[in-house]
Amino acid sequence: MNTLQTHSAVTLRELARIRKSAAGRRLVFVFGNFNIIHPGHLRLLRFAAECGDLLVVGIADDNTRGALVPINLRIESVKCVSFVDHVFGISMAVETAIEVLRPDFVVKGKEHEASENRERKAVESYGGQLIFSSGEVRFSSVDLLKREITEANLSAISRPPDFALRHSFSMGDLRALLRKFQGLRVTVIGDLILDEYITCDAIGMSQEDPTLVVRPLQSQKFVGGAGIVAAHGSSLGGEVRYISISGADDGARFALQKLHDYGVEATIFEDRSRPTTLKQRFRASGKTLLRVNNLRQHDVSLEIRKKLSVEINECLPKTDLLVFADFNYGCLPQDLVDEVASACMRLHVPMAADSQSSSQMGDVSRFTNTILLTPTEREARLAMRDNDSGLVVLAEKLRLKSGAKNIFLTLGAEGLLAHTLGSSENDWMTDRLPAMNTAPKDVAGAGDSLLICSAMALGVGANIWQSMYLGSIAAACQVGRVGNTPISLQDLAIELSD
Repeated sequence: MNTLQTHSAVTLRELARIRKSAAGRRLVFVFGNFNIIHPGHLRLLRFAAECGDLLVVGIADDNTRGALVPINLRIESVKCVSFVDHVFGISMAVETAIEVLRPDFVVKGKEHEASENRERKAVESYGGQLIFSSGEVRFSSVDLLKREITEANLSAISRPPDFALRHSFSMGDLRALLRKFQGLRVTVIGDLILDEYITCDAIGMSQEDPTLVVRPLQSQKFVGGAGIVAAHGSSLGGEVRYISISGADDGARFALQKLHDYGVEATIFEDRSRPTTLKQRFRASGKTLLRVNNLRQHDVSLEIRKKLSVEINECLPKTDLLVFADFNYGCLPQDLVDEVASACMRLHVPMAADSQSSSQMGDVSRFTNTILLTPTEREARLAMRDNDSGLVVLAEKLRLKSGAKNIFLTLGAEGLLAHTLGSSENDWMTDRLPAMNTAPKDVAGAGDSLLICSAMALGVGANIWQSMYLGSIAAACQVGRVGNTPISLQDLAIELSD
């Protein structure tokens, strides 16, 4: 048997296996040379993928007219298209492949519609359908859309030239602090949230009413809320325990798997009175058009509160740093916060906290005796019921009320203000860092990365200025991409290179 015959026999068996594994799902088949994947190919494949459940692509062998690139390279390039499920080379007549695979749809480019199509008879013999479409110009490939999420815009990060000199530390000092993160035992408590980014194509304006009309192209989910705070901590080298609540649903199962993949030891108690909080962002052209929050905001029941208490108290003797990541959706009722804070004080476990109040009400001052609070200016003003004081006076009022050692006021595009007490009661120490990423892609996760990185730095002996700088670098890395992906030590080390 020659090489060509052997390849055909293997392909037939593979086609039969794919047909069997489809198990009732709709198969779509596309065949071609695919020398170099270009936008036209991507539109065609995208259209084909949306016609069914499994997209199978056949690549013509090297003896086919018009095949210019070796088949192994062409197969590898098509495999990189995320919405293609199976790719293989075909050395037989395409009609034979169709008869074995029996796809529900065979898709060809629109330019072939007026030609004689030898596949038609094979497709129609078992009730399949031959479809002609080259896809739509407005359809970008999912792979290109994902670049917005997977590729960070770190080139926009600019370090202030004088801050480190002013506070007598070097980039080498900061890299040494990062190495100390390894093995730091961190416990994170707070609301579990799923963030879903739905990338849309903006079609136009409705003629019936002044409403923007979009078409969803691609959706991707991320662990958010306190879950991503825990994931950041693990990716930065900590040994992280995460304790929270969720609904009894697929969202919770997704989050648990992702947290496991991130190396987080998670204990999530089911609360059947609420769904797992889901925040959806509809985006087009790199901008968020609309946010939809699916959630319940009531406090957890007494039964679940007791379970949280038991789990937290078991963790505390093996904890070097405890982080409250509060989103005010009911996971952290005040009596639980007070109980945990008292236990931490008794066991000398340092605490850090953030309490987000973007679209909900919260009070960051309820987390007392921490080494760090990281509110936005608005959250600090809500806590202090103060709309008039300057930033330094506002930070000092919050410090006095909460008993926090350090306050970081996050100021959005204006950066970060740090405030602490010096050697005497009236010796306030304050400084500001500008925002380090001048072209952020998604600011949603900035506060989470700032909180955990700054808190871990303080936990391994950094001073407030070193902690502030490291947290700002982490936030700059995070806002350089879309969606919540854990910040790594390597990300920070690159930005701290001399």
